[in-house]
Amino acid sequence: MDFDPRRPFQRGTALAAGVSAKELRGPGYRLVLPGTYVAETTVVTPRVRARAALMPYDGVAWASHASAARVYDLPIPTIGDEHVSVPRAGLRRRHRGVKVHVGRHTATRVVNGVRVTEPLMLFVEMAEQLTLVDLVVLGDAMVRRRLVTPEALVRFCAEVRHKASSPAARAAAFVRRDVDSPMETRLRMLIVLAGLPEPVVNLKVRDEVGDVIRKYDLSYPAIKVAVEFNGKLHVLVPGAWEADLERRDAVDDSHWRLLPVISSGIHATPDHTLRRIHRVLLARGLPGVPLRLGDGWRPHFPGHADAA
Repeated sequence: MDFDPRRPFQRGTALAAGVSAKELRGPGYRLVLPGTYVAETTVVTPRVRARAALMPYDGVAWASHASAARVYDLPIPTIGDEHVSVPRAGLRRRHRGVKVHVGRHTATRVVNGVRVTEPLMLFVEMAEQLTLVDLVVLGDAMVRRRLVTPEALVRFCAEVRHKASSPAARAAAFVRRDVDSPMETRLRMLIVLAGLPEPVVNLKVRDEVGDVIRKYDLSYPAIKVAVEFNGKLHVLVPGAWEADLERRDAVDDSHWRLLPVISSGIHATPDHTLRRIHRVLLARGLPGVPLRLGDGWRPHFPGHADAA
């Protein structure tokens, strides 16, 4: 095979192709992982890093865990190292910057030219690396991308033999369809982990002829309460802000109560957000609302204070 420095290559391959050790250390090449390089002009994407991590394995390994999630372009927090799996422990190799797993469940697919763990097994693998809420964020995104369905995910996690099957099964039970963003997932999980009834995801409100006139991120249709995440778009884009104002007028006319939540209401002051929602649900008489909020959300949304 012709030497192509635009793709990851190992030091020995470059030397055999006539590239000197001094040239490799120069400005024409960049180090992707220890012993693996690309041309300086190559953008080091998750796919490039995964390919570099797989180079020592001659096709017997595949990208797994966080590396596979990054190749699929799924939302996960920053996780150090690349992760690959091999079918037998004897095939493991030690390489700095690469974590090697033994994956006896070898169902894989090729994504963007990289062999990766198939989606259902990837969800279970990620239960080793993610918290409950981050794992549900991942699951919702996988459903949104049509990589899995919630039902298939629940079945798979219940049946698979894997050390992370238990936390994976717990998270799978929270995965839903039609979730538009990771922050919507986090807001829903904040509500549910506090012991409040689970809201409906992306309810479509229709007019008298059946046309969709509004859609609510999270809602309680029985009492006409909607909880919505408002990102920076609503503040930075004038058109979006004006559309929001018009929408709120329509919401008021239909007697819905809209509770907007911004990022700090999830990350910095989740206690305040929960109290707002709790008060409104109680005031409107939603069945099943506890008189006191539970504490199950606290390990996942620590916030900064519990001040009233």
